[in-house]
Amino acid sequence: MRIGMALNYSGGFKETVAELADYEKAGLDIVFVAEAYSFDAVSQLGYIAARTERLQIASGILPIYSRTPALLAMTAAGLDYVSDGRFTLGIGTSGPQVIEGFHGVPYTAPLGRTREVIEICRKVWRRERLQYAGKHYTLPLEGGTGLGKPLKLINHPVRERVPIVIAAIGPKNVQLAAELAEGWEPIFFVPEKAGDVWGASLAAGRERRDPALGELDVIAQAMLAIGDDVGEMLELGRSMAALYIGGMGAKGRNFYNDLARRYGYEKEAEQIQDLYLEGKKKEAEALVPRELLERMSLVGPEGHIRERLAALREAGVTTLNVAPMARTHEERVRLIEKIRDLAS
Repeated sequence: MRIGMALNYSGGFKETVAELADYEKAGLDIVFVAEAYSFDAVSQLGYIAARTERLQIASGILPIYSRTPALLAMTAAGLDYVSDGRFTLGIGTSGPQVIEGFHGVPYTAPLGRTREVIEICRKVWRRERLQYAGKHYTLPLEGGTGLGKPLKLINHPVRERVPIVIAAIGPKNVQLAAELAEGWEPIFFVPEKAGDVWGASLAAGRERRDPALGELDVIAQAMLAIGDDVGEMLELGRSMAALYIGGMGAKGRNFYNDLARRYGYEKEAEQIQDLYLEGKKKEAEALVPRELLERMSLVGPEGHIRERLAALREAGVTTLNVAPMARTHEERVRLIEKIRDLAS
């Protein structure tokens, strides 16, 4: 099981990157850089590539709507080059609030666009002349000036297939990830519920999967704190859970709220959303079920952590993306060392 960590996109980036060498020595395998309506992830990933030697780097995630498919392919090839083959292209659809609100692009056909983006990226990396006739992308462009040419990437990529990870929680999108991508990254992963919620989708996707892709890398996220007196750390997860379940979307159009309902928290999901959309954030946070926080976290004594790791393995997790919760950098490094040992 690989151990990963996500960098916070809200600030303190240079300070965090300065500490990455210690995490790398402690056994961290991969670092993920998110891109919301924040600083772009690409510049930060290039900076990390220059400051590390062994650490794998990944976008977690780049929205497919904010760049053309060819630019996504060029960017991935460039990051793979400057990192000597250490880059993973994490992509996802984000949501209409960000895509239409911040980027001004229609949030249409997320599944179809994801499939075509992947197919185009892999053509670029193979240095094929870029000719593509899809439902959503046509290359060269039809219409326009009529001067478009089928070009191929000038540079020779380090790898002709950069690994792709899809962030997905909806049934059809999870099926697509299992079919086409090297990895799948869900959010709010509860191992005891994963089979019921996603098992059929994963099985359907794997039936159509090209064996050349290898086994699907399942990337689960978890808050991490190990000790006999760390239980209250779980409370730190309430704000993010309430934001996603309650605030990331509208009534009837919130993927994370749907997931909470599929986990069996229908009543709580509805109440959290109602309160959050009314601006009552603290009241919404208080209603996030403690059980949900416990099941999607690695917080507690070492024996409990061992049990949770066994459950995650049983659910098929192959990469554990942790958020170490401690007061000091030294304590966070020790958490990475400890979870590395326990996972091994």
